[in-house]
Amino acid sequence: MTSATTEHWVLTLVCEDRPGIVHAISGAIVAANGNITESHQYTSLDTGRFFMRLQIESSIARAEFEKAIEPIAATFDMHWVLDTVGRPMKTLVLVSKAAHCLNDMLFRQRAGQLPVEIPAVFGNHSDLAELAEFYGVPFETHAIKGDGDKRAFEQMLRTYIKATGVELIVLARFMQVLSPEFCDEFAGKIINIHHSFLPGFKGANPYAQAHARGVKLIGATAHFVTSDLDEGPIIEQNVVRVEHSASKNRLVSIGQDVESKTLTQAVRWFAEHRVLLDGDRTVIFS
Repeated sequence: MTSATTEHWVLTLVCEDRPGIVHAISGAIVAANGNITESHQYTSLDTGRFFMRLQIESSIARAEFEKAIEPIAATFDMHWVLDTVGRPMKTLVLVSKAAHCLNDMLFRQRAGQLPVEIPAVFGNHSDLAELAEFYGVPFETHAIKGDGDKRAFEQMLRTYIKATGVELIVLARFMQVLSPEFCDEFAGKIINIHHSFLPGFKGANPYAQAHARGVKLIGATAHFVTSDLDEGPIIEQNVVRVEHSASKNRLVSIGQDVESKTLTQAVRWFAEHRVLLDGDRTVIFS
């Protein structure tokens, strides 16, 4: 007799907090012959919402497992997502000229350290075409020199995303501002990396400004993209202490390292369904 195949699911759910949620969802999982292998939960005192992430082993088919969850989800008016643990998430990467973030993502994808599938890289310059080619990922150049080009580019993105099933868009130092309409349409599905300094330096040459001011901490912030520029919910932040002797070029090198690390971590958490939105904040089940 052949034993049933064991599936490993990841289940995330969000709803208004009320008594009985954990008991009900756990009971449904047990009834579906499921075994919980990882569990995280959180109640936001600010919004009154309940967040949960579970990893579950089960020997029944996905459709049958979903049937066990659906009545509980309806009772508590849950927004829930069920996926396979470790399934590579289809991720489109947008770039300009800086290579460090793209290189880190492509390397970790190829090494099996990042659960994403990158079907293509789109750039508004051709500088990184050879890098993408080295990793065997198609690269397309789409020059953006005005509002007409931007509208055409975003429409092309919509068509591509729909045709290929892209689940996440990553701005890996993509030096273009997406339209409010595009940001709203794909809210919660676009991640950007921002060179945030303490204090913050805006405009051109932020590393030169930081060097001139003799900063002691430099950092980076990965956040969701919204129509408010660089104001989206924060996913991950990192800072590195620097010495007074560090040159401007050394600051650039350190900054690029922390940007790459921060963006890749945010993408990993998102692909593993560890990032849940709570209004303007995020819940991270790391």
